[in-house]
Amino acid sequence: MNRIIISIITIIIVGGCGGATKRQTATDGNGDGLSGSIQLSGAFALYPMVIKWSEEFRKLHPNVQIDVSGGGAGKGMTDALAGVADMGMVSREIYAEEIAKGAFPVAVVKDAVVPVINDRNPELAAIKKRGLSRETARKLWNKEITHWGEITGSQDGLPLHVFTRSDACGAAETFAAWFGRKQEHLRATAVFGDPGIAVAVQKDKAGIGYNNIAYAYDQKTKKTFEGLTVIPLDLNDNGVIEPEEDFYESVETLMKAIDEGRFPSPPARDLYLVTRGRPQRPEVIAFLAYVLNEGQQYAAETGFIALPEEKRKAEADKLY
Repeated sequence: MNRIIISIITIIIVGGCGGATKRQTATDGNGDGLSGSIQLSGAFALYPMVIKWSEEFRKLHPNVQIDVSGGGAGKGMTDALAGVADMGMVSREIYAEEIAKGAFPVAVVKDAVVPVINDRNPELAAIKKRGLSRETARKLWNKEITHWGEITGSQDGLPLHVFTRSDACGAAETFAAWFGRKQEHLRATAVFGDPGIAVAVQKDKAGIGYNNIAYAYDQKTKKTFEGLTVIPLDLNDNGVIEPEEDFYESVETLMKAIDEGRFPSPPARDLYLVTRGRPQRPEVIAFLAYVLNEGQQYAAETGFIALPEEKRKAEADKLY
């Protein structure tokens, strides 16, 4: 996961706001007869999962070339509807107006957005004990709270540095929806991309932001990345994190809570691959079918939650 974050940031720096790109190139050999190319663009949330699916899919179909670029859910939807990409990676619910323009969404996996702070924050223990309520989150991302002591009740004068996403993205839209707002309502220092938020908070002991699970937790250690800590959500708004609300110790305990419905939606949500109209090209249909069948086995190891069987079958039936 560290490699993914570093590579994404490097490509963004070199290529500007075009986003991150990775290509699964064709290999030698005859393959199985399926050939062609697939272009995917969009949500950083889905980027690690799609990279994994692409690698595994190409072991079965080596003559299919796959390009994957990150740039935010908004870019993914725009590229899909414009025909610039075969599929847009979208990490939020699909709007009615997008459906009217021809968007054909296929739910492929589930994850969540979590609030993150720097693990060197001097108020860390008190913050984790109180958790983050919807009202506090609303005030934080509206610049109504300026110091950490205002949250913990201490006299600590450490200022708050609040971060949000600069790119149109599902993470911001989903996180804001948890406390009744939209991305455009979030007032904070804007940073590009999921990796950008993670790095900004890692470097700033007074920082707070939000990340998709795959950018908050290291999939090798199953713990949060060095420099980051996830703030528990105060789900009953009583100012204390109860035992039943405390499931953030590892990515495994968090994913179990999401799967069981103990973590709210939003900020948990389905992630989508979106095409312009029902897909017609054999390689695109084959990729989506793979994702909804064999590909689901890789969800947990990549930091995502596989779809329930009934939903998986319903999404697969939409392809034909």
